[in-house]
Amino acid sequence: MIYVELPDDRVRRLSFYLAMEEYVARHMDERDFFFMWQVEPSVIFGRNQLIENEVNLEFCRNRGIRTYRRKSGGGCVYADMKNIMFSYITSEENVGFTFNRYINMVVLVLNRLGVDARANGRNDIMIGDRKVSGNAFYKLPGRSVVHGTMLYDTDMENMVGSITPTDGKLLSKGVRSVRQRIALLKDHIGMDMDEFKLFVRDNLCKNRVTLTESDVSAVEHIERGYLSDDFIYGNNPRYTVTRRGRIEGVGEMEVRMELKNDIIKAVNIVGDYFLTGDMDSMLIAPLIGTRLTAEELTAALPRNTEDVVMNLSREELVKLLMSKG
Repeated sequence: MIYVELPDDRVRRLSFYLAMEEYVARHMDERDFFFMWQVEPSVIFGRNQLIENEVNLEFCRNRGIRTYRRKSGGGCVYADMKNIMFSYITSEENVGFTFNRYINMVVLVLNRLGVDARANGRNDIMIGDRKVSGNAFYKLPGRSVVHGTMLYDTDMENMVGSITPTDGKLLSKGVRSVRQRIALLKDHIGMDMDEFKLFVRDNLCKNRVTLTESDVSAVEHIERGYLSDDFIYGNNPRYTVTRRGRIEGVGEMEVRMELKNDIIKAVNIVGDYFLTGDMDSMLIAPLIGTRLTAEELTAALPRNTEDVVMNLSREELVKLLMSKG
């Protein structure tokens, strides 16, 4: 695996590093790349999430915390200079294999430091029963991108105040305190942050490449898309019917529909689930024009909905669509 470096040590906006992932995926030809980065206080929410549902915008404005949307699914994350973000770009396109390979690589590095780390659930790395890393995934043509957190340390007050999880999510995890469900790596290793980053790089990567100033300019061009209001806030038209719930192994899902005589005229599916396929063509398009009955929804939807949303069965999606709120 090749470690990607920048030509200087300047701390950039979170959106720059998301664009850097995309640039590496689209323009660099080796099989596997990896890099680490840190940002000033920021909140990053998933591609399919509604910012008003996930982020305490007033708290963020008052604290100078920037907000960004990423192209991967999953939940909302707080990041600052006290923790480390990991980015992994590979030519492997199989979702399950990519996730497992990446998470197992990171777990093995932590194990080499004497940390009793293990993979848990769909995207987390745990120390004991506490989360130290959460990860998300998205696909580009011929490439897969995985990125995630490594909680070396963090500003706990900012983390708790900036993110607004739903009551259902808190209940499902049996959580009463964020402090009780996360681990800070600094409490488990005898290294400072820079020593840890060097250890990770040397254990995961055999070679290094430094981006040129021309590469950086190209990354900054891609970054503009991540900074647009359309991308960050989205286009959220009014919907007449909303169905929401939490599906085990999938995550939070909220379906917003415009109905006319029980026919679906428009639909949007938001939440912290993980996309594994093309939502628009494989789920949204088949629902348009379909009558809101279990029989017609089942007939319209593809049999293998897990090819679009990780772990989502057609039966569970129909059940959510037919629920009463």
